[in-house]
Amino acid sequence: MTIEDIQSICNQFPGVTEDIKLGEHFCFNVGGKTFLFTSPDRFPVSASFKVPAEDFEEIISKEGFSPQEYIARYKWVYMDDISRLTWNEWEFYLKQSYRLIAEKLPGRVRKEIGFGPL
Repeated sequence: MTIEDIQSICNQFPGVTEDIKLGEHFCFNVGGKTFLFTSPDRFPVSASFKVPAEDFEEIISKEGFSPQEYIARYKWVYMDDISRLTWNEWEFYLKQSYRLIAEKLPGRVRKEIGFGPL
């Protein structure tokens, strides 16, 4: 997987924007809230995304995954290499992270971006 592959998946979701945060993280957002952080200038390329609370412990027990520093309490996981996941796995986790963030947006914002079932 490449950043371009991940970007292609993310851009399928309604209302997605991209920006650079903290000077080095290429981020994907919905309604102004980030659902994926990547570090494309690192090798290997790493990423962080949100997961459901009930899946957090299982995911961080996998090789290459760990709690994301500072925001693990919100169930964010860090992956040390984006190539650990296949295209289908990335689609699953990105949809999940996008949905977890978008569902907490105000109703007006969800309506503006056209958020609905993925």
